[in-house]
Amino acid sequence: MDSFVVGTNSDRQPAAAGSVEPPAGEESPSRTVDHVADQTSSHDPHATPTGTLGEPVTGPIPPQTGPGSGPVRRSARTPTLSSAPQRRLRERARWVMAGDGPPTTAFAAVRKDSGLAAEVERSVLDLVLRTGEVMVATGAPVADTTAVMLRLAAAYGVTNCQVDITFISITASIDRDDDPVTKVRVINVRTSDYSRLTEVTHLVDSADAGNLSVEAAHERMNRILTAPHPYRRWVVTGALGTMAAGVAVLLGGGLPVAAVAAVTTMVIDRSLRFLRNHGLPYLFQQALGAGIATMVALLLLWIKPYLDISDEFLPPSLVVASGIVVLLAGLSLVGAAQDAISGFPLTSAARSYEVVLYTVGIVVGIGFVLDVGRRFGVPLSINDLTGFATALPLQIGCGAVIAGSWAVASYTRMRTVPVVMGVGALASASYAGFLALGMGPAGSSFGAALVVGLLSALVQRGMRTPSMVIAVCGITPLLPGLAIYAAMFEFVDSGDVIAGGVRLIAALSIGLALAAGVTLGEFIGTPLGRNADRWQRKVQARARGTRI
Repeated sequence: MDSFVVGTNSDRQPAAAGSVEPPAGEESPSRTVDHVADQTSSHDPHATPTGTLGEPVTGPIPPQTGPGSGPVRRSARTPTLSSAPQRRLRERARWVMAGDGPPTTAFAAVRKDSGLAAEVERSVLDLVLRTGEVMVATGAPVADTTAVMLRLAAAYGVTNCQVDITFISITASIDRDDDPVTKVRVINVRTSDYSRLTEVTHLVDSADAGNLSVEAAHERMNRILTAPHPYRRWVVTGALGTMAAGVAVLLGGGLPVAAVAAVTTMVIDRSLRFLRNHGLPYLFQQALGAGIATMVALLLLWIKPYLDISDEFLPPSLVVASGIVVLLAGLSLVGAAQDAISGFPLTSAARSYEVVLYTVGIVVGIGFVLDVGRRFGVPLSINDLTGFATALPLQIGCGAVIAGSWAVASYTRMRTVPVVMGVGALASASYAGFLALGMGPAGSSFGAALVVGLLSALVQRGMRTPSMVIAVCGITPLLPGLAIYAAMFEFVDSGDVIAGGVRLIAALSIGLALAAGVTLGEFIGTPLGRNADRWQRKVQARARGTRI
């Protein structure tokens, strides 16, 4: 422990030989004062001075002269740098570590006044909301809908518009100094009506080009919403039957099973339409549709011994798979995946839950009818599930028929149907090619969907058709209808929960691979086909994450 040295200059001893006496007014390093007693403390005149270890101090004791007795010096053990080197060191460290540009992500952007009257901005906001409602109701992804709404508002000079879309509502607001305008639209209808979706995108393009006033845009929107469908309802039912027949042939069936699948699907469509008009929830509609398809398969199994029909001639499992593909085609699986990837988790979660719930309805319908058939002693059977069972040219043709049939069933304009058929044929060919390369069903589905998404993004500008319309119809031949039926067969026939769960997870992985492939393909193809405008780039910025 360091000792304290107390004394004045008169008490110093002569310097030793060879030592250098410090200049006057400075202390030697060996005799610096390391501690100064608190001058404000009280002093006992009778107290005995003690040293560092508590021993009495002998020798002359200097008088206490008060605070002005001398300066308090810093210990020689803690040398300090001069202020100038310290400042230069801090500035250099700050130059190395601190950023020199604006924030990567902009916060609280400055509001820009449009200069329009409040009545005009309210009219523009109403048009923007109606456009968003139509797009979400027809299955468009939230990212595309938001970009279209912002582009439409900017076309009429409103650049300070804020849009928030959830699964069941749309909120849009215009920030004004005098009177902010906010409106909400509740989405009550969900359907696959691609003709209205295409017409709405044409309206937005015309407004963006400056060829449409606000009043004319409202009138055109009214005509779009009240226009009749391009096809009658019986045409849609026939298209769904043709689609089921194409699925049956694609999976290895012949003309007899294609005919049975077509008739069964048309019966399902008319039955579900009747129940839908009477208010039956969609979950039970899905269960009933899958139950009807499975019931037809059980009837074929029951009458097969009496009619001397072989499984190769009329495989019942393909009838069920065809009906399931038709039921799955109406679900917004691609939209849910695109919302998740594009940075809209709330809407994606709601859409994903809807897809899962309605798929569960299909599973329940299949499982219930299969269990009833097992209890009545009807022998159950299922075909091989490894890929497509037909020759490659027939696969390509069936893919084109399936995609085109679903496009007609979704009210796609006839001039777009040939393009959709070409994309469906390419999807089937790509799937077969990836399978030949040794990739599994999920990997092959992802590769084929990637090709579909890329192609749909490239041709959308020339066709003036949303890429979602082409992509959703193009991947329809790849939907995992037979895989879902195989999973329920394992559950009911053998009671093996693990094997059935594995097959069900495999079917789910195929669906997710399709959605991810389409989304990635559109993301890659959009910059190649045309330059994204600032509204699309603004929406795409949400998908980059929070740490950029």
